[in-house]
Amino acid sequence: VQLVESGGGLVQTGGSLRLSCVGSGFSFDDYAIAWFRQAPGNDREGVSYIGGSEKTTYYADSVQGRFTISSENAKKTVYLQMNSLTPEDTAVYYCAAGEIISMNTITWPEIYEYWGQGTQVTVSS
Repeated sequence: VQLVESGGGLVQTGGSLRLSCVGSGFSFDDYAIAWFRQAPGNDREGVSYIGGSEKTTYYADSVQGRFTISSENAKKTVYLQMNSLTPEDTAVYYCAAGEIISMNTITWPEIYEYWGQGTQVTVSS
């Protein structure tokens, strides 16, 4: 089982990045995918989620209106388009896969079974 993130980098305030998460070794269609981020000294924060046959999405308040999550199941890939980036978005971004039982738990890191290695996003002021 593997999740591989890519697309991170250094960008100026107001810029954009698109992160990708490619899964392998598990039934991608049966799992929900979430993006988390973790800045130094902070807890891991659930940023966005996509799951279910209807591709239900969720966004944290801090990124609502700026980030867009999407998926291409045929490519076993989930994307996170990040626009209007600010220095507060600086963090390591992780994708995670899990079988979600309740939408109340989608921001809980402990319910996700598989994790990628993370990709660094740095936004300069």
